[in-house]
Amino acid sequence: RIVVLKTVGGEIAAAVSLAPKVGPLGLSPKKVGEDIRDATMDWRGIKVHVQLTVQNRVAKVSIIPAASSECIKALGEPPRDRKKVKNVKHSGSLSWETIKQIAKKLQPRSCARTFEGVVKE
Repeated sequence: RIVVLKTVGGEIAAAVSLAPKVGPLGLSPKKVGEDIRDATMDWRGIKVHVQLTVQNRVAKVSIIPAASSECIKALGEPPRDRKKVKNVKHSGSLSWETIKQIAKKLQPRSCARTFEGVVKE
């Protein structure tokens, strides 16, 4: 069984929002929230999609790459406190090699036929 969630990296998701998704599978929302927090520590302060693969009442957490979160991470900005800092403008420049690396990570999910199309997405 697979469950996909969008969460902020490095933070424990509210058990109230996790309970309807993982409760029927026999999992504890608090434990799943802690597992997600541990798996997304590299993405602190950035919203990411997380895929939970549930097997034998054990959740395996994996991160689904998205172009926006990959670009924000590549900019190397310091983590922000979401409660205090609002409406952040991301500024900086990415090298062409960095953009190619991001496109290679996203290519399996892309609908483009060529690598050029993936980069344009």
